[in-house]
Amino acid sequence: MSNQPESRVGAVDLAFKGGMSQTDVVIAGVKGMLSSGRLRPGDRLPVEKDLAAELQVSRGSLREGVRALSTMGILETRQGAGTFVTALEPSAILSAMEFWVGLQDGERASQVHQVRRALETEAAAAAAASITERQLDEAARILERAHTAIHATPIDHEAAMQCDIAFHRLIAESSGNRVLSALIETVSTKTIRGRMWRSVHDNAGLLTTHGEHLGLLEALKRHDPDRARTRMANHLYAVEDYLTAIPDRDLQASTSNEQPQTNNRSAS
Repeated sequence: MSNQPESRVGAVDLAFKGGMSQTDVVIAGVKGMLSSGRLRPGDRLPVEKDLAAELQVSRGSLREGVRALSTMGILETRQGAGTFVTALEPSAILSAMEFWVGLQDGERASQVHQVRRALETEAAAAAAASITERQLDEAARILERAHTAIHATPIDHEAAMQCDIAFHRLIAESSGNRVLSALIETVSTKTIRGRMWRSVHDNAGLLTTHGEHLGLLEALKRHDPDRARTRMANHLYAVEDYLTAIPDRDLQASTSNEQPQTNNRSAS
């Protein structure tokens, strides 16, 4: 009778391994353990020599695979305690995608904006159905702070931008879907630089953006998913149109030390 563990990954099915590198075998093996329920969030991985033997890889390859999975947010190594499965929070696991999103420009950047619009319009609709009074109050306070920043002398562009980000984040979180919220956070990072550029160079547009945010808040207060979806879509179409018109060379320049210019147009 075999003394191997019943749920053993063993050879990661040699037929499946094919031309996979040993590092990929480790990644596939750990994924299989998670999918089968053998490993769960917070669990400690088997000791190195046993796991390497089970996956039929060298201990060096096992360490490479563990490092790769740690970078992905799947595993974490605790000094003196071993290697553990993380909580598998979507926001942590999507960090690598966030890095990729930040590198995109041109047509791919435009596609990222389109994905953001698709996600946020549905998040707005879901939020309209599930948002709480506490969340509505917080959204109203955010927009009050935005109003103060926009009407300050001089305009507080940084505060206005932070309110913009906070308002969109609150809507995403109010959708009640943590995966959707994490995806939105990931793809939104690409628009931050362009939105800040717009905020600094497009003062008149700050008022337009603020008005669109107020319209969104009204739709949320009415708990009207269709209205919220439509207003978010219209808002983000306008944002996309503006951001795609900004010359790449201007976006490459840092906005942190620029002085706000008047009679221009804004943030997200």
